[in-house]
Amino acid sequence: MSQTLIKNATLLTMCPQNGTKPFEGDILIEDGRIAAIGQNLAAQPSATLIDGHSRLVMPGLINAHTHSSETFFRGRYEGMPLEIWLLYAYPLLMGPVIDDRLLYLRSLLLAMDSLRNGVTTICDDFFDPPVHDLSRLSTVFKAYDDAGIRANVSSAAMNVHTLDALPFAREIMPRYLQEKLDFGPPMSAEAYIDYCRSAFASLHGKASRLNFMIAPSAPQRCTPDLLQACHALAVEMGVPLHTHILETKTQAVTGHQIYGKSLIGYMHDLGVLSRNTTIAHSVWVSESDMEMMGDAGCSIAHNAVSNQKLGAGIAPIRHLMNAGITIALGTDGVSSNDTARIFDVMRVAGLIHSVSGPDFDQWIRADEILTMATIGGARSAMLENVTGSLDIGKAADLLILDLTTLSFTPLNDIAKHLVYAENGSSIETVMIAGRIVVQDGRLQTIDEAAILAEIRELIPAHLAAHAKLEARNAALHSTMAEIHRRATSTEIGMNRYTGGPRA
Repeated sequence: MSQTLIKNATLLTMCPQNGTKPFEGDILIEDGRIAAIGQNLAAQPSATLIDGHSRLVMPGLINAHTHSSETFFRGRYEGMPLEIWLLYAYPLLMGPVIDDRLLYLRSLLLAMDSLRNGVTTICDDFFDPPVHDLSRLSTVFKAYDDAGIRANVSSAAMNVHTLDALPFAREIMPRYLQEKLDFGPPMSAEAYIDYCRSAFASLHGKASRLNFMIAPSAPQRCTPDLLQACHALAVEMGVPLHTHILETKTQAVTGHQIYGKSLIGYMHDLGVLSRNTTIAHSVWVSESDMEMMGDAGCSIAHNAVSNQKLGAGIAPIRHLMNAGITIALGTDGVSSNDTARIFDVMRVAGLIHSVSGPDFDQWIRADEILTMATIGGARSAMLENVTGSLDIGKAADLLILDLTTLSFTPLNDIAKHLVYAENGSSIETVMIAGRIVVQDGRLQTIDEAAILAEIRELIPAHLAAHAKLEARNAALHSTMAEIHRRATSTEIGMNRYTGGPRA
């Protein structure tokens, strides 16, 4: 039995008994799990001892929504709403898929960025058109296995033509351009579920920390039978149904134009809102939407930074919380955020909701933000019995931060320091399942310098090829811009105000 004992640390457990109230104590870790928390704990003579003096020990952060497929597009785009940005980050006029080595490196780079900044669990909904391939999914799993991170992984599924999932698209886009968007026969629900079952059989539970989740891209992008089959399998396997709903005003218009109701209402009528349902974004939701989500026990991943960069809006987080919905935090992809740092998302989420109105009692507090970043994220990933808090029996997924840094000097309230002052630079140690994966700012699982050098060598050719795809897809720019313009000026009869800053 291997043991690690962290002595005399400041502990922030995020467990029900203590929440965000710090206290002094020790943590005993045995075979990757937390065995005891208290004062004056003893360990075997062979145990690894860590001096916790002037150190904070807290749960690792959870990135509840991201896309590793964007990792090579950091710092590439700005000034585009979602529907236009998608043309370039996820070209409709596609080229060859990224090769296996770059697929591995792309995934590994996201893991590296995450780990160095205190994220111990990621939910990666990567995109890998045109087909779902088990060997390519295995490549992503291998990258995360090598990095030592905990992850829920899937490749986004869709089987509705892009133009049929957007309002006004068929009437705006010239016919000759529509004819270029030939994606072949749509994937059947049976084919995707067969793929998912193969993934569960061969990859789910790998290294006891890598899981497969089910990710229909969005309700308007999937046929009803695909959504229902995905939900049934998610419930059967006890994993999230991870999807995107109501990120933009365009998507809000889509629901009412195509289905005569909101996309949440559509999901509700299909019977696919439940405890397993995790919704990325949830910006343009109505009061009735939130009531349905709360009654079903859904979770949302609040992407506070990405939603601002893409001009999507501000999710009504206080209203969502009041409806009983679990709130987690996500970075979204590196292209729509430019980092994988949940510390950045925490700070933005702690600030933007204060412009929602004069009732400052309803503003979001630092302790609530920390809950979203830890145990809330674990619940959204259906991993709350594994990670998200420092509890006996849970995996030792934790961070050790130096409390003598500028971010904590002078020390007032730890929760507020973490949300408003810290950016990850105070992290000394990152541990996952009791294994140290970052120590003194250095990754312990891989040769970081060699990986970065290889990426720098290989990426120019890839980005040059991608630039040609961007040029091809620029032909569709004016269509997407007009869809965005029409949608933002369309009244959709929502039963609460929309489009402005909201809490």
